[in-house]
Amino acid sequence: MGEVGKALRDAAQRLAAVSDTPRLDAELLMAHALGIERQALLLDPARHDVPAGFDALVARRMAHEPVAYILGYRDFWTIRLAIGPGVLIPRPDSETLIEAAVDHFRAAPPQTILDLGTGPGTLLFAALAEWPDARGLGVDASDVALDYARANAAALGMADRAALVKGDWAAGVASRFDLILCNPPYIADSEALMPDVADHEPAGALFAGADGLGDYRRIIPDLPRLVAPGGAAILEIGHAQRISVSELARAAGFAVACKQDLAGRDRALLLTRA
Repeated sequence: MGEVGKALRDAAQRLAAVSDTPRLDAELLMAHALGIERQALLLDPARHDVPAGFDALVARRMAHEPVAYILGYRDFWTIRLAIGPGVLIPRPDSETLIEAAVDHFRAAPPQTILDLGTGPGTLLFAALAEWPDARGLGVDASDVALDYARANAAALGMADRAALVKGDWAAGVASRFDLILCNPPYIADSEALMPDVADHEPAGALFAGADGLGDYRRIIPDLPRLVAPGGAAILEIGHAQRISVSELARAAGFAVACKQDLAGRDRALLLTRA
């Protein structure tokens, strides 16, 4: 593997102090510095020389800057999303919501999709990629997030299928939707987070009051008027919030099912009319 191989090993050893995935981080940063995809790097690392900018990228990661911000993108489901500071980084756990939607709508695809708190368009565009005939609406309170979402809609060729608006959850949304997706803030204000998250990602997309349930209490009671007949709402939850959020959903008249993420943790609640 030559010099690139040595540089990757050295970087991974250093990054182990700040990352749970040091080798992956090193490979992504090396590929980014080379201007190639990680897969191309892994196929033939010996053909490349270590680029001059690699050490600077590693230094940024050593300072706890998230890899996704350094790269300027994050892959999610089947799509690539441009992201940056001020935007919640898409996480693999959130793919559980798309998996739950695919399972639920196997017989009849959704035609209309609402993503509350869309961020850079994460769940909305993943769903629109899954169902090419569907149209969607993404709502977010952040201008920064919506700027990224609009850029991603254009890059993914979805600008004519996705409306993106600034809003306070579903206030002002009058239509009904076959599928509603939502990954709200659900972390308690007192909870300590890793420096990668706490020092870089937007607090408004993370924290939700003393018990982490503040936004669910606003969102869930408003859902009955928004879910079309035969439709479903799918909410991301923290791994210990299944009971408390399910109680809110049942009080609003929904039947509730839970889907686990790849680690076996409760991650998505599927709400349908009881």
